[in-house]
Parts: sequence; C-alpha cells; structure tokens
Amino acid sequence: MLQPFSKFHFLGSSVLSVCSTARRSLLTLCLSILTVSSFSAGAADGEGIELPRTIAWSAYPTGTGGYSQAVAIGNILQRQYSTNLRVIPGRNDVSRLATLRAGRVHFSAGGSEAVYAQEGILNFASRIWGPQPVRTLMSNYSDSCSFTFATATNANINSVADLKGKRVTFVQGAPSLNNATAALLSYANLTWDDVTPVEVGGYNASIDAVLNNRADAVGGACNSPPFLRIEASPRGLTFPALPHNDAEAVARVRARLPWYVPHLAFEGPTLPEQGLEVFSSAYPLLVGLDTSDETMVYSIVKIMHQHFDEYKNNAPGGTGWRMDRQKFDQGFLPYHPGAIRYYKEIGQWSPAAEAQNQSNLNRQQVLLDAWASFFPGAPQGYSEFEQAWLVARSEALEAAGLITLGTGL
Repeated sequence: MLQPFSKFHFLGSSVLSVCSTARRSLLTLCLSILTVSSFSAGAADGEGIELPRTIAWSAYPTGTGGYSQAVAIGNILQRQYSTNLRVIPGRNDVSRLATLRAGRVHFSAGGSEAVYAQEGILNFASRIWGPQPVRTLMSNYSDSCSFTFATATNANINSVADLKGKRVTFVQGAPSLNNATAALLSYANLTWDDVTPVEVGGYNASIDAVLNNRADAVGGACNSPPFLRIEASPRGLTFPALPHNDAEAVARVRARLPWYVPHLAFEGPTLPEQGLEVFSSAYPLLVGLDTSDETMVYSIVKIMHQHFDEYKNNAPGGTGWRMDRQKFDQGFLPYHPGAIRYYKEIGQWSPAAEAQNQSNLNRQQVLLDAWASFFPGAPQGYSEFEQAWLVARSEALEAAGLITLGTGL
C-alpha cells in the first residue's frame, strides 16, 4: 500500500554527527532513518506544494488520450518537482478504481466509472464494492469529446439510427463504456437488443474488433489515438453526428447520463472543420477518495493549473484541463477539500459551486447510509444481492427526493 509522504525532515550532517559517536548498531539505525527520509521526502516549494518522490495514478490503457495526458503531466512533475509519476494502466473500470481503493495508486484519471462507483451501480453493485466516497480533483473538457460512436466507413453508418442491426463492441468489465453506448443508442430509440453486441476483453481489443471486421462500431473519446488505426485501415473511420436540435433525443440521452452534455467536437480524426455535434463529459476525470491526503491533492491541482501551458499541447485533449472549463456548479461528484482550498485561493470557487458540492455530499451520504443499513441483512447469492441492493438504493434516493438515474443502470 502506498504510504503518505513523510512530514519529517532530517539534516544529513546532524544525523551523521550523532551516529559517529554511537555504537555500531545505533549507526546502522541512524543511517537507515536517513535513507528512508531521503526517499520519502519530495517536492516542497514554499507555497504549499509538497509531494513524495513517487506518486501513482491509474488510467485508461497505454495509447489512450487519458494515459497520454497523465504521462505529459508526469513529465512536468519530474522536471519541475523531482517527483516521478507512475501511470498504472487499467483495462477496465473496476481495475482502475480497485487500485485506488487498495491504496496502490493515489489518484485515478478515468471517466464515468467514478460516478458509477459513487452510486454503487453496475459492476459496483456487488458485495465487495457498494457506494464509494469518491472525490473530484479536476476535470478535463477538451475540444474533443469524452465518448461517441466511431464506426467503420464501409459499414455505412451515417447516423445513430443506422446502427440498428450492426455489430457494436461490448467491453467486459467496463460498465461506464457499455452504459454510455446504451445512452447514445437511446438517441435513436435503440437499445442493446437492436444491435449485435460483440464482447471484447478491453478497450484496445474493441479497436481490434473493428479492424478485424468483427465489429462495425466502437465507443470512445473523439481524439482517442487508437482511432487513427481505424482511419488508416481499409475500412476507414466515420463519426456519426448526434444533432442537438432534436430535443427529445437529447433528453433521452441525458435522462440516462445527466453528467453528459451536448458538445461540439473539433479535435479528432476525420472531424469536420466546423465541428461535430456530439455529447461529452469530463474525460479524464481526476479523482481520489475522501481519505486522500489533502496537501497532496492541493499540490497536484495547483501544479496542473500553474503549469498548464507547458503540457497542454503534449497529449491529445490536454487543453481540456483549462481552469475556465472546470464546471464546478454542474458536477455530479463532490470535490476534495484539498482541491477546494486551491480553487478558493485563486477565486474560482463560487457560492453556486459550494451549493452544488453540498448537494453532492448529501447524495453521497444518502447512498453510504443506505448501504450501511442494507448490507448486514443482505441476501447471500450474487444476483439476489445485487437486485436487492438496487431496490434499497432506489428507495433511499426517492425518499430523499433525489434522482435514481433512470432505468437500466
């Protein structure tokens, strides 16, 4: 488990002076303390930034936009603060958040799985998960989009309605991807029953399925680097539009994913110069837990803001970390106190942001309390447990006057 960074500082010369007058055993002990201290100590700039020598994030697999952005930010940490950022790729939602909960990483740069973990739904409705006390650090709303359909041009899919009867990838262990697919299918009043699901083992495997003509469509960020492989292949790449002027279609998508908003995407292969009407949410969404170290959270947010110009163009979608794109008053997850401290410091935390944050904290507490009441007497069987929890969850949210996120979640 990752340990919090050291709060203690030792002066090497002083320690060695003491050791020189002690017995051999004491000398060994003192040198051990000095060594541990030197590896525990990290960056400190006198302006509240304190980091250990090494921190770790989980992210989407190598080659994705989220992974590439984490690497770009890691270069800043190493060059400016002598802190190494280990980026741990996770092929699905559960693996990315499992490492966070287990303490193997400090933060996770993922997507909607953070919302599902807070809600205790989909793969997080199991006995070993349940609602999680997730906290937001920072959000990325780029000129690209967080999730839309990428299709093989030779499959002749020019609208969402054209997906009917087509082969669409279903990523095992990735409820955020699969539910986003379902939400976008609802734009044209389609469901998974109207398409042919093609099960794959991970995000990159879904790209391979299209390349190998096992599938016709895959979901992902508009600027996801693997889409370049589809564009360069004989099948070609097409992004079907989701026009915003169809109010009922937009409402169907947002009823399922209220954190998705209509968005105009400019960044991505084959996108037209005037942009493409799609939907988007924060991707990556950098999150920790309520137990994440406040000083470390404050330091990371401050560094990402102050050094934005140095990394924004070093990875696809990096420009989306801009401060003026943070949607503090529209978030669905509560922010971490360390992040709030910095946002208040620079005058970005408004009364509307505070009101939304308190609302999100209340929702999360309702879910945690519902789980605490439900768990002791819960059914033992896996399916029975999940179904009973979803009923208890909905009842608790309805009693508190909160949305349940609709059917199918």
